[in-house]
Formats: sequence, structure tokens, C-alpha cells
Amino acid sequence: MNAPTQIRIPRLVRIKPGALQRLGVYLQRERRRPVLILASPLPDKVAQTAKNAVDGADVDLADWIEINGNSFEDAVRIFARMPGKVAAIVGIGGGKALDTAKYVAFLAQRPYFAVPTSLSNDGFCSPQSSLTIAGKRRSLPAALPQGVIIDVDVALGAPKILWLSGVGDLVSKLTAVVDWKLAFHNRGEAVNDLAALLSDATVYQFMAAPDFDAAGTALLGTALMLNGIAMEICGSSRPASGSEHLVSHALDATSARPRLHGLQVGLATYMMSRLQGRRGERIAGLFEKTGFWQAVRSDPFSRAEWLEAVRLAPGIKENYYTVLSQRDCLPEIKDMMDSDPNLAGCFAD
Repeated sequence: MNAPTQIRIPRLVRIKPGALQRLGVYLQRERRRPVLILASPLPDKVAQTAKNAVDGADVDLADWIEINGNSFEDAVRIFARMPGKVAAIVGIGGGKALDTAKYVAFLAQRPYFAVPTSLSNDGFCSPQSSLTIAGKRRSLPAALPQGVIIDVDVALGAPKILWLSGVGDLVSKLTAVVDWKLAFHNRGEAVNDLAALLSDATVYQFMAAPDFDAAGTALLGTALMLNGIAMEICGSSRPASGSEHLVSHALDATSARPRLHGLQVGLATYMMSRLQGRRGERIAGLFEKTGFWQAVRSDPFSRAEWLEAVRLAPGIKENYYTVLSQRDCLPEIKDMMDSDPNLAGCFAD
């Protein structure tokens, strides 16, 4: 008889207005003291709110380190200098700080608390850290957060383009799950049904009220968090990353000006959904309602760079089967760019 699978999931989840003001209370309740905080450069008001929250509770602050990069080398240096008495590590801010914090927590085997100040992707609750090693980006095993604290007011105060990036990253789960099932039917790759169902369900939950307000932002934050848990359930990125992410990775490697991850992935998601023959119009409708299309058209992508990215995408991950593995999709993508009204204005020559 197989032993039961052990997974790590957040046990503290606060996704609501004013949550940052109670950060110290949450840490105190978890009996985490002292704590090491790794934070992005934050707006003065946000930084002061976080510091006041910790100072006002029975939580000792071992150190507050500002994170400006996300290199493996910096993470190791922080780990090496970390006082042994630290009971928990808190990441506050954007992706670089959170990726560094959860990797340091993984190295130190300490609980990690994620406090994202924007919702541009699902990385704040994923079991991997995106770090650079000798200047090259790598995905490394990391600690899933024991706690997720999202202040909806703070997230709404971030530029809306970051929220739209989160929408694009969330919607990519639809094409990722289809790709996963294509890999099962064509290569026999095992699919974890619970992880796939959870990933799909989070998107449809957000689609019910995809508004740039407190309720919609809480839904987006919850959905992105649950996708991190879906990856933890199955032990891979399959429920959250498929052909659309391959295109984005290729863009990151070749584009003269890579854009926000979620904008690249979101646009690629629509295009991959057309190749898959599923959910294209539903995704297009969501992008229209949220303003995603308008944001992309305000700063169009390079048509030539995208065609090159689609050409390179199937070889980005070895033995990673997606819709791009089934046929040469480049002619279909070219036709899509020329004739699909939803893509009008999204690309510049």
C-alpha cells in the first residue's frame, strides 16, 4: 500500500482590505518571533504600514532587507548571514522579493509568509522560485508559504497593468490543462485530476466577477494562490503552465524588450486556445471586459519577435508535449495575426 502523499499548503490565508495593518497580529498568532523580512522597494505608505504592524505586535524584527534583484547568489548570501534565531521569513512586495524570500526560507527550513503587494502572477504561492544563476534565469525548488496575506486595498493601489498581468497569468491555466491532457493522450503522461480540476475551477470562479474592484481583486488573489496549491498537489507546473508559457519563455530569451510575464502569457493563451480549438471566445470576452486587449494594444508587441518565439517554443523544454508539438503551428499563427479581429492592434511590424 502506498504511503499517503504529503503536501504543504498555507494554513493562514487573509485576502481582504486592511490585511497589511494586521501583519504583526497574524505573525504573533502563529508564534513566529523573531522574523526576517525581505521586501521590495515599497511606496512609503505601504512600507510604513508594514513596519508599524510588526512594531505594534509581540514580534521581534531580526532584520528588514530591501531586495532589488532576484539572484541565487544574493539569496545564498542572505541565508549565510541570517541569524540562527530567526523563526520565520516574510516576503513583502513584488516577485523578486518574494522569490528570494521563499528560496531563503527553503534553504533555512523556516516557515515562509507571502505578502504580495500586487497580483501580477501566481508566483507568490508557487513551489518554485525564479532566480538568476550567473545571469541566467532558473526555476528552483522553494518553500510554499505557510501564510498568504494579501491586502486588497494595497493591490488595488498598484498600477492596473499589474492586475491585468495577473489576469493573463490566471487565464493561462485553461490552455495549460488542455496541453496536459494532450500529453496524456499522445504520450501517456499522467494527469492529476484534482490538480487539473482545481486549476480550471479557479479561472471560472474569477470569470464570474472579473472586476477591478475589491471583490474582483480578492477573487484574483484567491485564484492565483490556489493555482500554486494545484502545482504542489501534483508536484509539477503542468496545471499552470503549457504552450502559452513556452512562448513567453522564448520571448524572454529573444525579445529586445520583454514585457510583463502575464501580458505575454495572456496573449499567448488566447492564441494557443485557438490552436487547441477550445475556449477562445470566452477568453476574448474576459479580456474585453477587463481591459486586457486595450492594454496590449496601447503598447503592441513585435510581430517578428512573436513569430520567432512560436517557432522556438516547442524546443524550450525537452519532452514537454503541448499543442505546439502536434504540428507546425507557425502558418496558423501568421494567419491568426492577419485575420483575427481580437488580435487587431496587438502586433506592430
